[in-house]
Amino acid sequence: MPNPMSAGAPGAFVAVRAIPGGWIRAAIACAAEPPLTKGDVVVVQTDSGPALACVLARPSVLLARHPPEDQAPRILRRASGQDHALRARHEQREREASRLCVMKIRERGLAMKLARVEQLFDGSRLVFFFTSEERVDFRELVRELASEFKTRIELRQIGVRDEARILSGYGTCGRPLCCSSWLKSFEPVSIKMAKQQDLALNPSRLSGLCGRLKCCLRYELNHGVPPAAKDETYPGSAGEFPGPAGGCNGCGCGTGGRG
Repeated sequence: MPNPMSAGAPGAFVAVRAIPGGWIRAAIACAAEPPLTKGDVVVVQTDSGPALACVLARPSVLLARHPPEDQAPRILRRASGQDHALRARHEQREREASRLCVMKIRERGLAMKLARVEQLFDGSRLVFFFTSEERVDFRELVRELASEFKTRIELRQIGVRDEARILSGYGTCGRPLCCSSWLKSFEPVSIKMAKQQDLALNPSRLSGLCGRLKCCLRYELNHGVPPAAKDETYPGSAGEFPGPAGGCNGCGCGTGGRG
């Protein structure tokens, strides 16, 4: 496996953010002239096919948070004018798909909220992300969308934290949300963590845009502090990933763990 080197060098690992997915991964750089730099839009080969992504700054810091996988995505090339034009057409189709899906949801009275629509770069399918507090039978909705757009349709239910990550925004600290800028996945957060840090138990101060407890409540907990009781835990979404040791200042979000 290649070793992390300077961003843009062929065979080096560079951090990229997917467009429009928002995920951040370590990818293997390709030969490019001039070498890849911050802000370059590239085409990346992933397990699900080619995807558009943007090369990020500070690769050493980002790669420490997002270490290379055994089967890391590979950058195929710098995006061309045709790639940008294709993405523009996809954005237009995503807007139309979102408008139509919202209309169909209202017509059928389905208890679901559409969060986002993504068109895969190769055009193979449209993915609809939605939130719901209950199980939803959306089989008829899928058939109608497939008939309208003549492509494979995938409806994917997500949690409120994933919704905040997808929509993005700014926290009370004034910086982009951790979940949309660098967090790979979520860990449980409990009110006990705020008590252990002697924080005022003010819901408006402790809650993030998702309405759940802020992820940064974990950042300044000492390693020796016992884990929160199970009945006090607010479960996150699928998967867990350890946050940065040493508090918020270690990750550069500037909140100091106090929102």
